[in-house]
Amino acid sequence: MLNPKKLLHSKWTAVHPINKEKHFIVTKVMLPEAPMVNIEYVELEAVHSKRVQILCWEALKDVSVWKQGW
Repeated sequence: MLNPKKLLHSKWTAVHPINKEKHFIVTKVMLPEAPMVNIEYVELEAVHSKRVQILCWEALKDVSVWKQGW
């Protein structure tokens, strides 16, 4: 089970790389303004190109798209 509180600095591998970007690291967990609301988004940085993308953290649960670790 993926714990949203342990996402920061976690490593991910794209199952189907795009633009030769395969390995990513969570560089930021975007906390909502309301303190009782759950985390919604994370910032992923491609290790090779340093390109940043923002996505819903629950998208990382899709094993057809993401694998945890490198």
